[in-house]
Amino acid sequence: MAMISAGEFRNGLTFELDGSPVQVIEFQHVKPGKGAAFVRTKYKNVITGAVTETSFNPSAKFPEAYVERKEMQYLYNDEDLYYFMDMETYEQTPISATALSDNFKFVKENMVCRILSYQGKVFGVEPPNFVELQIVDTDPGFKGDTATNATKPATLETGAQIKVPLFIDNGETIRIDTRTGEYMSRA
Repeated sequence: MAMISAGEFRNGLTFELDGSPVQVIEFQHVKPGKGAAFVRTKYKNVITGAVTETSFNPSAKFPEAYVERKEMQYLYNDEDLYYFMDMETYEQTPISATALSDNFKFVKENMVCRILSYQGKVFGVEPPNFVELQIVDTDPGFKGDTATNATKPATLETGAQIKVPLFIDNGETIRIDTRTGEYMSRA
């Protein structure tokens, strides 16, 4: 099993800490005037989602946690279970709503998501970075209203609500960055 030293930490890197897989969110190499250097690290337990901040000796070694990432197509949901299909085997996998991130609200049926698992246990679902969705409810758009940064609320076909520029109208399809939840452009 590959070992990683704290001095090699990068954002997004996963390693095992006390038997649990954790992912680096932020890290900072600190070299105080006196005393030993250390790596201040904020990490998230990928199974529980708990975020912890601690410092490591740069030479401390940890086993690499192999997180499997698999592309699967979202099919439908039935109460708290969301069904995804493996596009190679056509096998369907039910995933609990608790594994879904907040930005899953931008996913509609048949979109391909990345399923994250550790030792066979699914802990996360990453939507595509960009999606195109139709606006089902917003105040009427005004032609020529290009006031910079002026926005209004809009409801998307998935039920998610975001802020859109004033000139966007009902029925329009827009492009959204699912990582920030922000309007990008008309589709």
